Amino acid sequence: MEGVFSELHSVVSEVGIPVTATHFDLQEEMLWMGNHRGHATSYFGPTMGRHSSFQVHATDDIRHVQSLETGVLFLSKSNLKCYTRGGLVMFDYPMEEGADMHSLLMTDNNTLLMGGLQNYVVEVDLNTVQETQKFTVETPGVAIMRQTSRFFFCGHTSGKVTLRDLRTFKTENEFDAFSGSLSDFDVHGNLLAACGFSSRGLNGLACDRFLMVYDLRMMRAVTPLQVHVDPLFLRFIPTYTSRLVIISQTGQCQFCEPTGLANVADIFHINTVGQLLMSFDVSSSKQALAFGDSGGCVHLWSDVPEVSFNDYSRETDFPLPCLVDTLPQLDWNHDLLPLSLIPMPLTSTEPLLSDWPAALSTSSPRRAPPVDPEILRTMKTVGFIGYAPNPRTRPRNQVPYKIKDVELDYDNYKQVPESPIGRDEEPHLCMVPKKYRKVTIKFSKLGLEDFDFKHYNRTLFAGLEPHIPNAYCNCMIQVLYFVEPIRCLVQNHLCQKEFCLACELGFLFHMLDLSRGDPCQASNFLRAFRTIPEASALGLILADSDEQTGKAKLGRLIQSWNRFILTQLHQETQEQEGPQAYRGASSSSLGSSAESVIGKLFGCEVENSSLCRCGKETVRSSLTLLFTMHYPEQNSQDKTIKEYDFAEILKKSICLEQNTQAWCENCEKYQPTVQTRNIRCLPDVLVINCEVNSAKEAEFWKVQAEYAYNKAMQKEAMDPAKHTEPPPMPTEWCLDGEEICTMEGFTIDTRAEDLRHVWIPTTIKMSISKSQGLEMSSWSEGDEISAAEEPEGVSLYDLVVTVPHIQDTRTGGNLVAHIKVGETYHQRKEGVTHQQWYLFNDFLIEPIDKTEAAQFDVSWKVPAILYYAKRNYHSKYDLRIKNPIDASVLLTEASLARKQRKSHATFIPLMVSEMPQAGDLVGLDAEFVTLNQ
Repeated sequence: MEGVFSELHSVVSEVGIPVTATHFDLQEEMLWMGNHRGHATSYFGPTMGRHSSFQVHATDDIRHVQSLETGVLFLSKSNLKCYTRGGLVMFDYPMEEGADMHSLLMTDNNTLLMGGLQNYVVEVDLNTVQETQKFTVETPGVAIMRQTSRFFFCGHTSGKVTLRDLRTFKTENEFDAFSGSLSDFDVHGNLLAACGFSSRGLNGLACDRFLMVYDLRMMRAVTPLQVHVDPLFLRFIPTYTSRLVIISQTGQCQFCEPTGLANVADIFHINTVGQLLMSFDVSSSKQALAFGDSGGCVHLWSDVPEVSFNDYSRETDFPLPCLVDTLPQLDWNHDLLPLSLIPMPLTSTEPLLSDWPAALSTSSPRRAPPVDPEILRTMKTVGFIGYAPNPRTRPRNQVPYKIKDVELDYDNYKQVPESPIGRDEEPHLCMVPKKYRKVTIKFSKLGLEDFDFKHYNRTLFAGLEPHIPNAYCNCMIQVLYFVEPIRCLVQNHLCQKEFCLACELGFLFHMLDLSRGDPCQASNFLRAFRTIPEASALGLILADSDEQTGKAKLGRLIQSWNRFILTQLHQETQEQEGPQAYRGASSSSLGSSAESVIGKLFGCEVENSSLCRCGKETVRSSLTLLFTMHYPEQNSQDKTIKEYDFAEILKKSICLEQNTQAWCENCEKYQPTVQTRNIRCLPDVLVINCEVNSAKEAEFWKVQAEYAYNKAMQKEAMDPAKHTEPPPMPTEWCLDGEEICTMEGFTIDTRAEDLRHVWIPTTIKMSISKSQGLEMSSWSEGDEISAAEEPEGVSLYDLVVTVPHIQDTRTGGNLVAHIKVGETYHQRKEGVTHQQWYLFNDFLIEPIDKTEAAQFDVSWKVPAILYYAKRNYHSKYDLRIKNPIDASVLLTEASLARKQRKSHATFIPLMVSEMPQAGDLVGLDAEFVTLNQ
């Protein structure tokens, strides 16, 4: 009967799985439902024929469904997904950790609000799928949201309904509807109706049979409306009058006017077969009602025989029907007509032309390609089924016709890439060896308990965990740790600053000293690093998204970090050692450089001269802690790159001469100026930023390495007798079988074949003379300088650190360090006295050959930082570590929270005579306070 609601159809989506959300499509004649296990299904028209069905979330229930012009939004506890109506993913928007979303509201075509049990509401732009604003709510738990032309309405789990401004989301008014909790509410015109639960003391919550009705013109409550069912859902159905439909969880439905008494005759029952109603929705045309129950059924009710969900619905796309029986008409006279379009009946009497005799045919099945090792490495097995992410090494649904057997012995890890890219050109030579790839910690249910760090580090040196923000600098932390004067300096340092990098490095180095192979965390150091304003200004603090997606240019970043950390440590240790440092009587800042160990270790007195074309020369002196490589300009006409020695390029970079525009006080205007840089002394540790930031510099390194390799091969060919003698038997066995330990050090027989991709020398001879200035040349590692050269200030510098940038398109790249670990570190950790090169890749530590530390295949391994150390420079420094914490810390009353304000202490501090002595039992209140929350 028209005008009275009755059941049209009922369907079962999944038996026993509760239907948690129902929604009438606003564009098409479809009804959407989502269940407790994250599955969504759409039904077409009043007959409820199944249109599409797909899994939205693996575990979480679907809490809200909202249709758009181009797709459908599904809200679960921790993410928002958009699918096409056919089931293809359009986007997936994850929430913040700990979010528990319940409600969704479209504010316009491209903007929506999401609320939940947390204390904020998120605004998301659907065009960019980005969070635009986050509004804080005073009362957490926004379970329901509605909108009119005047307000946003937020229903809270505490029973309150707040009215908020459309632009600022600030609270304009508040209705305290129920003392227990809010179940549902709706707004129409100037009326707001709500149902909920009232508190009954010790008996808990009880469903309130009074509907609270509010007049939005006067912002106050009118007479409550008593109903005959226990209300769980309610909606306005404004067809002729502003009727309210009230739904109970047991399936009772009642219609009433919000300003009049409820009529018992307007109650009808939904046949749920004993199940409870879990969701409810009204179509935009107000002609249909949809109910979802806990048994997995969806019920469709309507008050007209020919129901329409929307006033103006567009046509729905359906899958194409089978076209086997509807063959097109063919034009036989067409020259390009494919014969395959003509159906041919299969006969059993006549043989086909393609049916070759067995004697003339040979079975040649296509062999399946081997499984990509990257898939096997990342695969997780659940039962007997393995799951792994797609490494995307080959096109989708394509297999090459010729599968070549590629035997790889590039490294010990047996990586076999099966990729169509470069298959004919030895693709393994372009792949990153496994030990250089980015390492990650795989967390399980037990956290880190069952992760085997010993698989990555069989030494007693400590690695660093990489899953902390801004952990890209882990390699440089290891570099600073293995420079003995820096390690002793920061462990002897202690100051009163809250965020001091030298203090935090000292604590971290103490942890690295105590560790016996287990990785450490640099979280405290990195937290202090993030608070330094200069680090933020230099762009050294990365966002999590840039670090995970590989957008950061790590090579350039680590070189800026290297410059920053040396300057910062120089300033912090200088402030403690002498407040008058760098404030000598002369205008030069060089006289007091000895006040800082960093200045003595890395500092180099530099004289900068500026010569104007008018003849005016200006000379300034300064201190520099590192040098940057400058490469010769390539002539546009000459396409070949000339051969250079590394020492020659380094000398020109240190004693730099360049033309630039500068202010001339004599001419009183900017003039072309020749700027020249000369050094007065040699540092103990020469730090070099390689500045290989573009393809031009990378090509220069590649060509120079090829020149050096060809020269070494020619030299070996001219003197073959040198390599025919067998090496002597080792007297002491070392970590690397190719090396022979002696009491004097290592003697390694390096073949020319091992010098591929090597341009930098392992040793450099440097000196400064008054007549010729800086002199620099490459030197053989095993040779020493003559006795006549020692008084002249000639020094030998050995390569001790290289930091390359590993360019891996799969992981976004990472930074590693090759470090020559000295005897004192081996003595403390392993009880042996020798030197050895190691690869440090976060928590992966592995001994390597010295030639590997100097090899830079710029196709994947780009040089970033080099450290050359003067031989026997340790003797200048006091390498004893004294505990900087004395008994005075027990006497002072220090507090970070007090901020130097006087406070009345509730205790009596210790006196000098009351200091704990040896053997005393002391209790410590180890109450750790999280400072970053």
